[in-house]
Amino acid sequence: MHNPGRTPEQLAEDLLGRRFEELEAEEQNVLRRIAAGTLIDLDADEEAALHARYPDRLADNVAAVGGSWSFIIAFGVVLVGWMLINSRILEAFGLHPFDAYPYIFLNLMLSMLAAIQAPVIMMSQNRQSAKDRIAARHDYEVNLRTQLEIVRLQRRFDRLLDHLAQERAVTKD
Repeated sequence: MHNPGRTPEQLAEDLLGRRFEELEAEEQNVLRRIAAGTLIDLDADEEAALHARYPDRLADNVAAVGGSWSFIIAFGVVLVGWMLINSRILEAFGLHPFDAYPYIFLNLMLSMLAAIQAPVIMMSQNRQSAKDRIAARHDYEVNLRTQLEIVRLQRRFDRLLDHLAQERAVTKD
């Protein structure tokens, strides 16, 4: 939808029927890109990955692992194993369990894990929200460009119909 020689101000008047200054910043950016003939930059995932720092990527990985069924199953196996070792198995060998029932050390470890894991997962969710905002902005731009292209094509079609009607009127006379 490149419009050679057309300024964003002209496009705003022609396609939207409003002055460029009256438009929102996002609409102004779209019209500038249309006038320049440029496409949308990066998609949401690429843009988020470009700005991601190591702690951000680490938070995403921790959230991905901590929120998986394999983690839940493995963690359940570890918990059951901990309880079995500290109640039956060690006593069978005549050893004293290092964390006997009510498993106070296990409780401490679980509390520390939850205290660390919860904020890390929240960081990952915040990053996902930022990605969603970028995706929404890109979707908005694509939709606006599509609407502007439809308006532009409709106007061309109307001009073509007017031209054909004028030619018919001339040939009838």
